[in-house]
Amino acid sequence: MSTQFDVAVIGAGPSGAVVAALLNKKGFKVCVLEKQHFPRFVIGESLLPHCMEMLEEAGMTEAVAAEPSFQFKNGAAFTWGNRYTYFDFTDKFSDGPGTTFQVRRGIFDKILIDEAARQGVEVRFGHGVNAFDNSGSEAVLSVETDSGERYELTAKFVLDASGYGRVLPRLLDLETPSSLPPRMAHFTHIEDNITSPKFDRNKILITTHPQHRDVWFWTIPFGDNRCSIGVVGTPEKLAGDSETVLKKWVHECPMLAEILDKSVWENEFPFRSIQGYSANVKTLHGKHFALLGNAAEFLDPVFSSGVTIALHSAKLAADLLAKQLKGEAADWQTEFAEPLMQGVDTFRTYVNGWYDHSFQNAIYAPGRSPEISRMISSILAGYAWDTKNPFVEKHAQRLEALAVLVGDIKLQ
Repeated sequence: MSTQFDVAVIGAGPSGAVVAALLNKKGFKVCVLEKQHFPRFVIGESLLPHCMEMLEEAGMTEAVAAEPSFQFKNGAAFTWGNRYTYFDFTDKFSDGPGTTFQVRRGIFDKILIDEAARQGVEVRFGHGVNAFDNSGSEAVLSVETDSGERYELTAKFVLDASGYGRVLPRLLDLETPSSLPPRMAHFTHIEDNITSPKFDRNKILITTHPQHRDVWFWTIPFGDNRCSIGVVGTPEKLAGDSETVLKKWVHECPMLAEILDKSVWENEFPFRSIQGYSANVKTLHGKHFALLGNAAEFLDPVFSSGVTIALHSAKLAADLLAKQLKGEAADWQTEFAEPLMQGVDTFRTYVNGWYDHSFQNAIYAPGRSPEISRMISSILAGYAWDTKNPFVEKHAQRLEALAVLVGDIKLQ
């Protein structure tokens, strides 16, 4: 078993699989260390079209498109009381793909890492990282397998793609509190049996609670009569066991109650909850390392930005690290952290605007300008790094101006 690599990647999720494949294509010797065994469950099931650009470059789109349980996706729909609106991602301001998929992440993540392995990346499941030493000329990882074997792995550079595991942030004391208030989610998968023409399976449905606008729901259809459904809100409002809380809140929303009237909730999939998922770090990079995706920062699930940020960070890191490993100058602050945070901060503005209602009002306002709709559609499609879009370049100012133009929208 080799213990010397150009790059070690911690975590075999989407960012880990994609960055490993990209670096492998550039000729570097890459090892992925994954503590768990795949398939395993994780949320983040509705991809954004921008993801398809990174998956295409990594040579993975054909395998993703071939999976029958994945649902074609071309937009996002929103409902609040009797209001309903949607954004078509093929009608957007930014260039790039306008369609993607809604995926079961256990299957999706396994497809990606299997493709990386098929391309030549060494993948080690059941190998967890317990320590990190970057004091020397190379990084040294202390690894322990799930059978108790221990060894050291040396790499010129380490990319942490460990997601919620946040391996290096914990080992290096990089974690800091998120600027976002704590929230929680209750969720499950159901046999949806949806026949209502009001529901478009090609779009994720985001539902705002009629009275409590800080409580919202996702309905993510898959390709086999299944949906992922969840409710998000503050821990105070969503206290209780997941099944009771989720069903109670869902049935208080007119459209959800209608379209799910024939759904079967009791199946082999458990009711689950997560809490306090938003996270942040002191730095995105350091000597011999950089943080990707959720290992660095996770905002909120409302706009399905998690996988998109993860894959965008993988692309930035792969390009920059390839330069560095070839002996060229590489500035991780100006060529990785700052460009990555451009999109993260854009998403953050609209997440905050969702909860303070300014962005909700813009979404639910009647008679939206087609031009503004295309700009918003681009952001919702994941193109949060396209600074040609005024709603990206000056996201805070543009949303503030739009909020004034729209005013406060009342439920009718």
